[in-house]
Amino acid sequence: RVKFPRSLRSVAEERVGKRCGNLRVLNSYWVAVDGCYKFFEVILVDPAHRVIRNDPRINWICKAVMKHRELRGLTAAGRKGRGVAKGHGNHRFMPSRRAIWKKHNSVSFQRYR
Repeated sequence: RVKFPRSLRSVAEERVGKRCGNLRVLNSYWVAVDGCYKFFEVILVDPAHRVIRNDPRINWICKAVMKHRELRGLTAAGRKGRGVAKGHGNHRFMPSRRAIWKKHNSVSFQRYR
């Protein structure tokens, strides 16, 4: 049996991001667990809000490229699921999903010279 590659926290972020399309997912954290479910709180930011746009510490999330970060694995939970680490020397080991897909789905032959 194959395990699901992403965490439940990442799935929770994705579900909230799809439900609230006008907000941006900043991060999430674990809240509680019972016999059946795990509960996470997802921090959402409104990029249209005047205070968010004027605050230089958080207004990076108002850029268009920050739309649906949770779907592309750019939040903390998503990065962990992709195997992207932080720290010195880890920039060499960042797996690009598109590069891996291209490597697995393209055929290259040796040229006859």
